[in-house]
Amino acid sequence: MHKKIYLTLLLLSVTYTTFACAICGCGGSNFYLGLMPHFRTKFIGIRYDYSNYNTVLANDPTQFSHNYYNSMQLWGGLNLAKRWQLLYIVPFHLNKQIDDDGITNQNGLGDASVMANYLLFHKTKTYEHKAGIEQQLWVGGGVKLPTGKMNLNLKDPNVTVADVNSQLGTGSIDFIMNTMYNIRIGNWGINTSLMYKINTAKNGYTFGNKFTGSTIGYYNIAMKQINIMPNAGMMYENVAANKLDGASISATGGHIATIVSGVEVGIKKINVGISAMAPFNQYYAMGQTKLNWRGNVHVSFSF
Repeated sequence: MHKKIYLTLLLLSVTYTTFACAICGCGGSNFYLGLMPHFRTKFIGIRYDYSNYNTVLANDPTQFSHNYYNSMQLWGGLNLAKRWQLLYIVPFHLNKQIDDDGITNQNGLGDASVMANYLLFHKTKTYEHKAGIEQQLWVGGGVKLPTGKMNLNLKDPNVTVADVNSQLGTGSIDFIMNTMYNIRIGNWGINTSLMYKINTAKNGYTFGNKFTGSTIGYYNIAMKQINIMPNAGMMYENVAANKLDGASISATGGHIATIVSGVEVGIKKINVGISAMAPFNQYYAMGQTKLNWRGNVHVSFSF
């Protein structure tokens, strides 16, 4: 049972769902994977991600934008030997923007990503009259591929940040570095992860690099063949300003801190999960863009 709990808790706060905003410059740079399903060899599943932003220009309140970002994702993982793990995500986006100019929809394949992770150490201590203690440290990295549509001339002076953010992909190959530490005492545990995403330029345009950190506490409830795992914690994101030909673009980038809450349910080889994130501190686009909330639902099958 302890081994199953450990495998369930590989939390990697890295993704590439394109949920943007009219001016903040966060398009194509955000992703939250959450608690991974338990799997001994491999798994495959479907995820649905949703996020909602509102933007109002400080110097002209008539200029506004309401952004709704939906993403259906094929995702999966494969354990290689005892210490290596491969993860992949292929998203399909359905994005909608309502602004003072009308309604814009962008639907299609997004940027796919692949990650490899290595189990640096795994230590377990058992006691006769105390709950056992288990610790793991994972390190890894990956790449985001430009499979999503990006058809803008980024050096056209008539192209706005909103135009860039509404694209289904970034057009660039980007790189990820991440680490995850998990400690469990009995059925209680805490999972902490750090991620840094390095974006490269496409026709002189570069999305800001992004740092993500999260800490999630969880409790495993085992009932015969069913495991229920409520979890809650916090996540912090910091996105640097976008750049064009090396010069920073104003009103792009920012930071956000959110409360994360969810539950995972495992029934034999099927895992179902749901989570929601609500901001308690944020400053995007010089305070002109606000995240309302994010949500995620997923189902996966292990083999």
